[in-house]
Amino acid sequence: MSSYMRGLPVVAGAFLAACSFTPDMPDAVVAKAPAAMGEFVTASVAPVSTAKPEGMWWRLYDDDVLNSYVTKALAQNNDLKAAAANLDRVLATLSESRSDYIPSTDVTAGASYEREARPLPTQRANTEDLTYSSGFNLSYEIDLFGRVRNSVAAARADARAAQAALYNTRLTIAAETARAYADICSANQQIAVTQNTFDLQSRTVDLTRQLTDGGQGTKLDIVRAQVNVENTRASLPQLKASRENARFRLGTLVGEPPRAMVDVGADCMMAPVVAATIPVGDGAGLIARRPDVREAESALEASAARVGVAVAELYPQITLGGSINTSALQIASLKEDGALSFSAGPLISWTFPNQWAGRARVRSAEAGMAQALAQFDQTVLAALEETEIALQNYAAELQRQAALASARDTAAQSVEMARARYELGADDFITVLDAERTLAEADITLAQSQASTTDFQIDLFRALGGTWADAPDALAAGL
Repeated sequence: MSSYMRGLPVVAGAFLAACSFTPDMPDAVVAKAPAAMGEFVTASVAPVSTAKPEGMWWRLYDDDVLNSYVTKALAQNNDLKAAAANLDRVLATLSESRSDYIPSTDVTAGASYEREARPLPTQRANTEDLTYSSGFNLSYEIDLFGRVRNSVAAARADARAAQAALYNTRLTIAAETARAYADICSANQQIAVTQNTFDLQSRTVDLTRQLTDGGQGTKLDIVRAQVNVENTRASLPQLKASRENARFRLGTLVGEPPRAMVDVGADCMMAPVVAATIPVGDGAGLIARRPDVREAESALEASAARVGVAVAELYPQITLGGSINTSALQIASLKEDGALSFSAGPLISWTFPNQWAGRARVRSAEAGMAQALAQFDQTVLAALEETEIALQNYAAELQRQAALASARDTAAQSVEMARARYELGADDFITVLDAERTLAEADITLAQSQASTTDFQIDLFRALGGTWADAPDALAAGL
């Protein structure tokens, strides 16, 4: 082989590489992970660790009922089914794009009846012919300027974005299912606290009546005590409505109608709380893990590939094609040499005279990539912000809960002292009422804080993004 022939593959490869119009991913994307590397700013104020976050984070609550509802929601939720169907649709589009890598073919076969009229006397009579034909056509686009390659790259990035959207939906469904279940438990706890306060205040009314009958109180004391009872009674319907609303939300999340959710969570009297240290990882891990960041990054990759498609369309499109056709008056004659015709050769098409439209498409694609980059930047910042806020809220609520628990214990002691002094005649009844009102408010506030702690924990788990090692990876085989 001559040196000239040996050099042809090298020259051809260099030319094809020079004809690649796929733009590189912006440097800002590569820089995001290092910029976010390190512990979170507020990690030091919350009981968390830098260990890798749990994938199935809801198991940290060690609640079998909660685990069963989340599992059911991930299997039956309709939003999740819609996201999975969307992924299937995008994967089908990817398969369609990949078909441009192989030649396109079509086979034809037909029969036609022809009648030729001879109206003049000097001509022969009318002729009638039945003609049979068959054909095979093949065409293949030489992807010299990367149109097909970039189209497939864009479709592949779209598929990754759809999968990330599916993971994000899974994360949302799991978080909201845990939240709905926790809200049921919190409502039960607050109803129980309120009911206990109501019973206590009712006994106080009875005691006040007895003391009044014995000459140690007044009717005004009875009225004041009754006001506390009615105020407490008034809060019960709202708490029960909140519990039922949470049950209905849970039903929608797990794919069940409201009627099926009656009495769900009746035995749960306190919102589940993770007592152990929560693993949160670091900023770099968050950027790599969050499904919405992955979705935004894939959208940016798709927009970059579409710039390459738009640029490639400014250049000639070269197609190699060939066809074989036969035509005869009888089916048996189709295989004869005289019935056969064929053609082969390249086809070059180029919209050179109309470059303005093509260049406008390039500018549109470049603007789309700039938009996708800005959205990616914003998604990264929003992910970091959401996680820092969740950490801060969780830490603050834990501190608040500790203070409220101490205040509640002090309020309980105050009630005991006020009642004892009232029975001895050392204080009036207003002191008792104020002490009981303070204790009731402390009980309710503490229960609300416990519910908020669980709520902020779920916010934190959702912000951390989860690691879906258990989730089906529809793209693993082809991407």
